[in-house]
Amino acid sequence: MVTLLTIIGVGFVLGIRHATDPDHVIAVTTIVSRQHSIRQAGLIGVLWGLGHTITIVLVGTGIIVFNLAIPARIGLAMEFAVGLMLILLGVFNLTGVTRWVTERFTPEHGAGVVHSHLHRHGGEAHVHTHSHEPDAHLGLEEKPQGPAQQWLQRIGLYQLLRPLAVGIVHGLAGSAAVALLVLTTIRDPRWAIAYLLVFGLGTIAGMMVITMLLGVPFAYSGQRFANFNRGLGVASGLISIAFGLFITFQIGFVDGLFTAHPHWTPH
Repeated sequence: MVTLLTIIGVGFVLGIRHATDPDHVIAVTTIVSRQHSIRQAGLIGVLWGLGHTITIVLVGTGIIVFNLAIPARIGLAMEFAVGLMLILLGVFNLTGVTRWVTERFTPEHGAGVVHSHLHRHGGEAHVHTHSHEPDAHLGLEEKPQGPAQQWLQRIGLYQLLRPLAVGIVHGLAGSAAVALLVLTTIRDPRWAIAYLLVFGLGTIAGMMVITMLLGVPFAYSGQRFANFNRGLGVASGLISIAFGLFITFQIGFVDGLFTAHPHWTPH
């Protein structure tokens, strides 16, 4: 019992600490920089942590149960993907692609002629589709909506999938290191997998707190200081690009991904 509690406690704490790795924080900062809600910033952290946990558990379970060995070049390629993703996130932020895609695929920010509003009749939520353009011929339709539909209506599918995908990529880079660390200390595969799950929960909790804290200045400045808010967004984009370039150079040439003799130590 004591051993099980130790595994749970250590796994959860290390998961929280893992969430604070620089590449993780920079990636979510780039995403959170376009948010004006602390709650939605926290949701981004949860989704990032969920994507990270999915990859950690799947890859880690393969390593633990089937004794999979990851070749050095593949391990470096997984970490190289993180650097490329940071560069891409930064470029999207600086060029306005992130803002455009967010507005295009978030229902409440849609700029089209046809749009929807949520309202209530007798305590029941409905969606009301209409247009302000007289030439738009619509069959107005009202459909009851539950909490899940209302949530998706406010946030948009893109806002949900983006941090999830970023978390999955980051999980690829860290999964081997976490699984190999577990193998050196926990011999029972069942407990090792349980550790990965608890580690993932710690990562989710830690990233949720981090993104909510990061979301405070963006949410506050977005409502009161537009120029300062744009400056924060530009800064996050530049930092993401710079750190991504550093990672790609380190992995590609120092660690030898693009050379004949790659050397990789999971960390």
